[in-house]
Amino acid sequence: MGRVTRRDAVAIILVALACGIVSTLPPFNLIHGWSIDALTALRWQVFGTRRDPASAPVVVIAIDEETYQTPPFKGSPTVTWTTEVGRVLSAVIDGGAKVVGFDIVFSTSIEQSEIPFGDDLVGGRMRGFDRAFLRSLARGSSAGKVVLGEVLGGDDRPSPGQRIAVGQQKNIRPLNTYSDPDEVVRKVPLMFPGDGKPVPSMALELASRALNAEPMLAEDGSVMLAGHRIPSAVPNTQTLNFEGGDNDVQTFSFADLHACVERNNTDFFQREFAGKVVIFGTLLGTEDRKITSKRFATGLDGSRAPRCALPSAPQTAGRFKRSSIAGVYVHATAVDNLITRNAVVELGVLAVTIIAIVFAALGSLAARMLAPGGAVVVYAGMLAIWTCCATLVFTRSLALPLSEPFLAGLASMAAIVAYRLVVTDRGERLLRSSFALYLAPQVIDKMLASKKLPVLGGETRDVTVFFSDLEGFSAISEKMTPAELVAFMNEYLSAMTDIIESKGGYVDKYIGDSIVAVFGAPADDSDHARNAAHAALGCRAGLDELNRNSAAFKGYEVGHRMGLNSGAALVGNIGSRRRFNYSVMSDAVNVASRLEGANKYYGTTIAASEMTVALTGSTFAWRELDAIRVKGRSTPVKIYELLAEAGQETPQQAASAATYAQGLAYWRIREFDAAAKCFERVADVDRPSALFLNRANAFANHPPGPDWEPVSTLDAK
Repeated sequence: MGRVTRRDAVAIILVALACGIVSTLPPFNLIHGWSIDALTALRWQVFGTRRDPASAPVVVIAIDEETYQTPPFKGSPTVTWTTEVGRVLSAVIDGGAKVVGFDIVFSTSIEQSEIPFGDDLVGGRMRGFDRAFLRSLARGSSAGKVVLGEVLGGDDRPSPGQRIAVGQQKNIRPLNTYSDPDEVVRKVPLMFPGDGKPVPSMALELASRALNAEPMLAEDGSVMLAGHRIPSAVPNTQTLNFEGGDNDVQTFSFADLHACVERNNTDFFQREFAGKVVIFGTLLGTEDRKITSKRFATGLDGSRAPRCALPSAPQTAGRFKRSSIAGVYVHATAVDNLITRNAVVELGVLAVTIIAIVFAALGSLAARMLAPGGAVVVYAGMLAIWTCCATLVFTRSLALPLSEPFLAGLASMAAIVAYRLVVTDRGERLLRSSFALYLAPQVIDKMLASKKLPVLGGETRDVTVFFSDLEGFSAISEKMTPAELVAFMNEYLSAMTDIIESKGGYVDKYIGDSIVAVFGAPADDSDHARNAAHAALGCRAGLDELNRNSAAFKGYEVGHRMGLNSGAALVGNIGSRRRFNYSVMSDAVNVASRLEGANKYYGTTIAASEMTVALTGSTFAWRELDAIRVKGRSTPVKIYELLAEAGQETPQQAASAATYAQGLAYWRIREFDAAAKCFERVADVDRPSALFLNRANAFANHPPGPDWEPVSTLDAK
């Protein structure tokens, strides 16, 4: 983990400010709406539908695929349907609907169309064909319950007769929608310029009539409805709050309602439409489709409401799942949001910028403190937590930004990684490459973390010291050429060093063919004794592999001896003022060296002190060899041979160890004859037993004096 300097802090602050501010500038508005799209889908996936669609204040009457396939509409143009539309409209109004809006625009009338047949032709036109429809419009509009739609700036306007029937612009409202820069509909306009005063949109008009309240423009340009200020991220718009799935707005098939009128089932209309805002619209596969913020949370198209007369359509008949929705649902959702005061509330530019800057700062800090892979994982975790919180908050219709923080954080991480490559890590990489062959990685890390040059001094640490030496190396080296000797030593020392370092050890020095290593320094290691024992077993197996397969070892069968001892030691930079090494010094080091030499005396490979054995617990199979007094130390120490990892010793090793232990027990109580008999049983296959057999026989013939103690003195290494 890197340390943050003052220079780094300044860089992080500048990068965070730049990335956070840039992510909210107009060129990046294309991604702004993605947050609402994602939150709409996540809320639906996590929390499902939040209410019963039947409780919503809005319903849709859809001219759908079923209508086009049902008589009398099948095969006839929609311009000829006005009489049936008028009948359904009258039934809906009589059923108690608060207000009815038309997202369908009948821009032409059959009365003004050339018809090649019929007895009621007047000048080649059908007279009185729309009379019933116009009467329904006039009756509903006079009560303030009918609003026709038109598209400003286009040809989609009601026919002249319909305009007259509803009292001209008094009951005609714009159907225009608002698209974000990425052409996705996430908002609807609230007001449009008119003659003398603003004209409400279709959705605002329907909501105001349902609430019996006139919309008002506040002094700050916002729109008020029934005492509620409509939240607007973009002036004079409302951000839509779509439910997810396919059953968020009750949708009645026009064909079914027409059949219901034919049956004169007035109870159905009263039950389903009383107190509702009703919108007529189309629900077709290709006509009037909108990509909205619901695009990742859509369901199957089709009518989804109680049926009156026609049998229920098959589950998937005429139903399609697309990323788009019918345009009528845009207006229905807008009306619902206005009446329930549930429009999406978006944060202002300043708040979004601050959040983006915070995420950019966190991303920059992660990129500076961690490796790139770790920084990405941490940043992804932060984004996941933020997304969960934003999804939960969105259940209250507050949209927290996702896109800008993600973009700002990602950009800041890339910028800081580049900064590290060019500025911060350049010196560190140079230092690592320069000293990696001379110092342990842990020592280099410590130097870089402190930002200081190494100085003389050290500290006392509990460590395990590892000594190893090749058997008979002097005799072997005399037979080699210098080139062969170098290849041999490089092969051996490289293999042993790799094993030691893989177990967390630090190679202190090479002394000819000897290796001095320490476990527990410079990096802290509470399992230093156990790791040192693992390394010793690994080195033993590694040398066996070299003897079998290495070209440098061909013709030589080499063995080595290892000594392990644990205890307090002084570790640190030791040497002169001008030149020093990171090393280890203490009595523990001296004992480890003597134990390595003791292997020669006992005929073993790995010898360890009782201090090391005590720290390894039951991880390994040990056998006690002897109690010895090494040169330069008056206090005896018990030494043990490392056989194998626990449970992995061979039957021969286990049997020899048990017999040896019995003989050693007799030896220590001066029963030398009994000890000799024990040692004799395994002396042929166990070198320590052979050694003690000779000693036991000698003492059996010439018993030691009364001051004898069962401690061996090793005067030489």
